[in-house]
Amino acid sequence: MRVNPKEFALDRSRQVAPQILEILRSRILSMSLPPTTVLSRTSLQSEFNVSQTPVRDALIRLEEEGLVEVYPQYATVVSKIDIGNAREAHFLRLSIELEAIRRLTAEEPAETAAALAQVLARQEHVMSPETYDFFDSLDKDFHRVLFERVGILGLWATVRRQSVHLDRLRRLNLPMPGKLQQVMADHRAVVDAVQSGDAELAVAAVRKHLSGTLSIIDLICEQYPNYVRR
Repeated sequence: MRVNPKEFALDRSRQVAPQILEILRSRILSMSLPPTTVLSRTSLQSEFNVSQTPVRDALIRLEEEGLVEVYPQYATVVSKIDIGNAREAHFLRLSIELEAIRRLTAEEPAETAAALAQVLARQEHVMSPETYDFFDSLDKDFHRVLFERVGILGLWATVRRQSVHLDRLRRLNLPMPGKLQQVMADHRAVVDAVQSGDAELAVAAVRKHLSGTLSIIDLICEQYPNYVRR
């Protein structure tokens, strides 16, 4: 993998282990480091120009999050995508977002629709393979609006922590033909449903959108058999 050193330059005025953790987590979630990739501690120390301690600490955290598997005295490997875990994360997220969208549509439809539409407008400008990272980040921002407006932003952090396998599954889905366009169409449907004030219509739109990746999970597994664990 080619890395731009400036893009991942460490801030030496801060603890470096958390920064290394964020960088490696980002690479794994974006599939820049796909499942089964072997991570060399020596190479990471050289890349970041650090001792073994911050690299070791970052890898321990990634192991706790289920993103790497550490084999002592042998290797550290990016974990396969756990389909069972992805399904659990989807269930958690769906349960929370359906209730959030129902409440927001009933109580403040115009304000919520406007906040969602702002994110949607930005997302429309990054619909290309070269800007997957920006598109994916804005996709998360779109849904974060629901948590923020309903006053449960702490649960957003919980959902994000639990969704690492689901996130990687979605990144495998993004390049599929028509996927970006479908995401945008789903988002527009959510905005329109909220704007209408019809809570059940909004719930249906969110349910359809959030179920997109899992609805084609067999296809994803067929295309990437070495990346997943059922």
